[in-house]
Amino acid sequence: VQLAESGGGSVQAGGSLRLSCTTSGFTGGEYSMSQYYMAWFRQAPGKGREGVACIAADGTTNYADSVEGRFTISLDKAANTLYLQIKNLQPEDTALFYCAAQRRSPYNSYWHCSRASSNFRFWGQGTQVTVSS
Repeated sequence: VQLAESGGGSVQAGGSLRLSCTTSGFTGGEYSMSQYYMAWFRQAPGKGREGVACIAADGTTNYADSVEGRFTISLDKAANTLYLQIKNLQPEDTALFYCAAQRRSPYNSYWHCSRASSNFRFWGQGTQVTVSS
């Protein structure tokens, strides 16, 4: 499975961006997209990687409190693309944003997803978001 982020850039506070994560390698069987949950992470300079949103195999979503109401995660399975819509960007949102994917454990429900980076096997290279005041 390979992931590639795009859509980052430099914006002014209050602006919006839509990040994309194109995927490849979901070829069925063990690598069937329906068996995976996915997430967006961000890492600001000098800080750890923060899971901001995740989406389960059945489409259930979960957000960090810090982004609830401003970030929206979605998955277009036909296009094999994960999205993160961000509105009302603030300077503290400046970070390198990553997407990640992980196969659901047989012990987890289809509505389970995680925002813990240690749970994820597959990662993209990141896309930079810079917000100026």
